[in-house]
Amino acid sequence: YHKPLAEHLIEREYLVVYATNEAIKKNRSLLDGRWDKNDTKDSANVADLVAQGKCQYYDWPEPRLQELRGLLLFRKRLKKQVHSWRVRIGNNLVAQYFPEFDRFWKKAASENLAIVRGFLDPARIQQLSCEQFMAKLSTARGGLRQQRRLRQIWEAAGASIGCRPAPGVQLEAELIVDTLNSLQVQLTRVERAIHQLAKGFEEYRYLKSIPGFGPYVCAVSLAAIGNSHRFENRAQLLRLGGFDLCANRSGQRSRTAVPVISKKGKADLRYALYQAALVASSSTSHFRDYFSRLLDGRQREKGIRTKMRVKIAAKMLVIAWTLMKRKEFFNPAYIQA
Repeated sequence: YHKPLAEHLIEREYLVVYATNEAIKKNRSLLDGRWDKNDTKDSANVADLVAQGKCQYYDWPEPRLQELRGLLLFRKRLKKQVHSWRVRIGNNLVAQYFPEFDRFWKKAASENLAIVRGFLDPARIQQLSCEQFMAKLSTARGGLRQQRRLRQIWEAAGASIGCRPAPGVQLEAELIVDTLNSLQVQLTRVERAIHQLAKGFEEYRYLKSIPGFGPYVCAVSLAAIGNSHRFENRAQLLRLGGFDLCANRSGQRSRTAVPVISKKGKADLRYALYQAALVASSSTSHFRDYFSRLLDGRQREKGIRTKMRVKIAAKMLVIAWTLMKRKEFFNPAYIQA
């Protein structure tokens, strides 16, 4: 509900600021030493934070950027729903009625959904010969691997100890699979719209030149950075992604404290950049060489490969910001900067 109010005030040329949820939560008990929450106290809390200067300027980007952020948020919600339905199928239906199918569940997603929709009851699979079962589910591109997998599922159905599903359970399976397929179609449409919208930004082609940056990573970077000139230095940008280093340096351990990333920024941006770093450090020569230099002499340290990929992800964020600001294509020299 804050968005229409903020837009209304900005259009009338008011200076709009906001207090973050974390600041509000931590400052609430400092007002009177109590943690209780009510509307009057919330208003006093926000006013107190603004008076202390513990607030931020409201980010009100251009309409296209608002649209891109909205679509990315909608995609995130759809992805959560898809994952939720998949977990429900695996934990509720497969585990109870065809538990032997669980070891095949993580591969061939569309084929698995067809089995859950039509053959959740192992006894129904056994009514068919192996050839008949494979004929109902085989695809032109499946090949010998698919046939071998379907044969193993058919054999597992013969020794299944699962419960016998009632007609209502079969209806539940059909409706869940149909819902999941519908969500997949919606997700595809949203991702296509995100790609088309992101391509309309001038900076998109500069970001696309970075190794490991696909359409989704470019869109997330565009949405997060927005106007590249609003950042004065790389430290502000790293805080945006939660890549800034923090450590507890008080007391006797102050000299030996190991800094870690704060993870206080945009989690979606951080995850997308890590995936880009994972691809780039594995498949492109420039980042692969840089990754090897970071690991030199530290290969035996626990978790060092993940830490160095996080470092590459942070560097990619700075490179993306630089390219957007300068309107340049990727240059390998930026890796050493």
